[in-house]
Parts: sequence; structure tokens; C-alpha cells
Amino acid sequence: MADVVDTAVNAGSFSTLVSAIKAAGLVETLKGAGPFTVFAPTDEAFAKLPQGTVEGLLKDLPKLKQVLTYHVVSGKVMASDVVKLKSAKTVEGSDVKIDASNGVKVNDATVTTPDVAADNGVIHIVDTVLLPA
Repeated sequence: MADVVDTAVNAGSFSTLVSAIKAAGLVETLKGAGPFTVFAPTDEAFAKLPQGTVEGLLKDLPKLKQVLTYHVVSGKVMASDVVKLKSAKTVEGSDVKIDASNGVKVNDATVTTPDVAADNGVIHIVDTVLLPA
């Protein structure tokens, strides 16, 4: 099985996320032992951001790293566990809000595909980029 980075690369719908992970210098971290739970926004999710947002983040690496680590939770949190939570502490340090009353929402993002297995964690695909406060 592939790690979370290679799993995202192989999926083909995360080129913006993968480029951002590379730019922020997080590839080695996310290829590490983990385990990690990644709420992974698709290319379409990045496309919904206001024009220039992605380009601006790529020029501001500390901010980019903050946004990316806000999508990662330590540990392997499967969907069956996520639905029992009201929030989760991210690697960035802030909490994301979880609402499982109608599907699963993480802040304002909907989990479109849960439990994509990787050998060092799990990916939950989301339709919106999570932005820390």
C-alpha cells in the first residue's frame, strides 16, 4: 500500500494539494510513520477559493504550511470514529468542528469519500479547503 502522499498522487484529483505539500516541504513528514488522518481537498475544492488564493499561499510558505497542517489530525481516525466526534485537534494546533448529523462535515467541508486507506494513515476526501481562523 502507498503512504498518504503517494495515495493522493495516484488518485489523480489532488494535483493542487500535492503541489502545495511539496512547496511547503511537508512531503517527508507525510511519508513518515504517522499514522495521519488527512482531510484532503480535491482540485475542485481548491478551485472554489477566491482567485489568487492558491498563488498567494504558494508565495507565503509559513501560511501555506499552516493551512495544510490544518487538514491533518494525528492518528488514524476512520469514518466510524469521526462520526462520534464533535471536534478534532489538527497538527496545526487548532480544532476542526465535526458534524455527523447529516453526512459528515468538517467545518464547512463535506466528506465526499471517507476511509481511503494508506499505509501510514487514512484520507477522507473533502469538497472544500479548510482554512484556520
